[in-house]
Amino acid sequence: MPNFRLDGKKALVTGAARGLGKAIADGLAESGATVYGTSRDAASAQRIGARYGTAPLTVDVTSAGSISGFIDSLLEESGGIDLLVNNAGVNVPKPAVELTEDDWDSVMDTNLRGGFFLTTALARRWLDQGSPGAVVNIASQAGIVGIEERAAYGTSKAGLIHLTKILALEWASAGIRVNAVAPTFVRTELTASTLSRPDWAAELLSRIPAGRFGEPEDIAGAVAFLLCDASSLITGQTLAVDGGYTIR
Repeated sequence: MPNFRLDGKKALVTGAARGLGKAIADGLAESGATVYGTSRDAASAQRIGARYGTAPLTVDVTSAGSISGFIDSLLEESGGIDLLVNNAGVNVPKPAVELTEDDWDSVMDTNLRGGFFLTTALARRWLDQGSPGAVVNIASQAGIVGIEERAAYGTSKAGLIHLTKILALEWASAGIRVNAVAPTFVRTELTASTLSRPDWAAELLSRIPAGRFGEPEDIAGAVAFLLCDASSLITGQTLAVDGGYTIR
């Protein structure tokens, strides 16, 4: 059987303070990886570092100018990163006609632009050193099918899914794999405002053939699989962890 463990690997997980990011980071640690998690907030970064026994890391992924220096410092601190999970993300759930320019820019800068510049900054080091690597982008079912009040969010995640394909294509021959996971609605702080609306939650649940919303651990397992050696021939793919939402 192939190896599903991550022993000896060092993983960077953005937005690891809570919700999906925390569950993903926990899952990678349980699989044997050394986890470096980021937050925009210094206090949260301290808690993340203490949780995994690694250095506290603060980074604003929307600031492309600071990412290169952040990666340099991280590589010096860690001695090298093998795995990257682009989890940091935001959503502004509004009808399209109510979205402001600031709303749009905030979502795009975090979900798409930030993931691109962080990934390329790290991949540049992998390519220079001839090192393999694996990346998982946290996309969304909203990047695959249309969902109400997700004009900016869904567009950003659709862009991330396509970016996953392009980066995988460019780097496959160098041993760098890039995949994405597209969750359904998962019970986290990010979805609380949506799932707290009984009528809307019932409507969304009716669209999931499996009959339940996701839990953070559902996503963590998929991410760990796409980062481990068991998936060594998988690249450029988006794994929908959606209970069947996107089947129809």
